[in-house]
Amino acid sequence: MGKTRNGKAAVTFTVLAFVLIVIAFTTPNWLETDGKLENPKFVKIGLWQVCFQGFEHPHHLYDTKFYGCWWVFEEEYYIIHDILLPDFFVATQFFFTLCLTLLLIGCFLTILYTCCSRNHDKFLLLLWTTGGNLTLGGICGIIAVIIFGARGDGRDWMPNWEHNDISWSYALAVIGSFILVIAGVLFLVEGRRYKKKQERILNQDQKTHTTI
Repeated sequence: MGKTRNGKAAVTFTVLAFVLIVIAFTTPNWLETDGKLENPKFVKIGLWQVCFQGFEHPHHLYDTKFYGCWWVFEEEYYIIHDILLPDFFVATQFFFTLCLTLLLIGCFLTILYTCCSRNHDKFLLLLWTTGGNLTLGGICGIIAVIIFGARGDGRDWMPNWEHNDISWSYALAVIGSFILVIAGVLFLVEGRRYKKKQERILNQDQKTHTTI
């Protein structure tokens, strides 16, 4: 049997969420300077990469200045880890990484869904599992973007906070997370419909046998 329109929509939303979340996860444009400063010390930052242009410890405890784009856990950054990696940013990394991990699992389950026959005895379990997995992943993503949205452009993090704006990578993370929740809900709805349909078929069979 072919997949329903609802099921096809769930697959489509899953693929779209995957593209958006992977791009958001890997690009360094969650927060960036607005371009109005001639020589901004901070340029941009993503979950795993940060770009500086002469950034130094705000309390001048060290003479080292940082230039270019580097991994946020780069060994040379140890002297500014307390500034670069505050608790809210680590929490954002954690929840969005969890979101991506659940999404990857969900993508595998979605592939199984597209290949699996609706007559398979584990088809309902597959729908429930896929829906729950994707929904949980989306919720983790939403938690991550709420945390970053609340603190990311605050005055107590990157320098020249008034010239720092939430950027497009963050926007993709927000959109992707909500789309992921929609995909999960669609799979759960598909599971509910499939269960009801199977129950109707079972009841009809029982009535037929009773009549005979």
